[in-house]
Amino acid sequence: MKSAAFSKTLRLRKRREFLRVQRAGTKVHTRSFLVLVAPQEPDRRGPSRLGITVTRKVASAVGRNTIKRRVREAFRRHRHLLPEGFDIVFVAKRTESLPTFADAEHAMRKVARILVREASSSVCRGEEAGRP
Repeated sequence: MKSAAFSKTLRLRKRREFLRVQRAGTKVHTRSFLVLVAPQEPDRRGPSRLGITVTRKVASAVGRNTIKRRVREAFRRHRHLLPEGFDIVFVAKRTESLPTFADAEHAMRKVARILVREASSSVCRGEEAGRP
């Protein structure tokens, strides 16, 4: 069984990593989040990684930390659904109330479905293992 920890290897930590995902990523909209998904750089393939952005316009410091905790927990619980080799950035939207854990789980499952579909279609096209 895989570890349930959220180690540093599973996080996007540098600004340039966030910017790369924002530039090259596919957008997935949910009620509470904008989720950006991009394949990892070919030389850095590994488990899917998570980045979270919550601005001050969304909530107070306590609310921002609550949102980040909920997204991290949803990622931790649903990581087994995600194929390897993707970077995922969650951007919290400004809504009437704070996104709940169920909102984060819904967004994570939606992203997982899209990634599995995309990964299986790239294998069918022969793009796996460095083939064009």
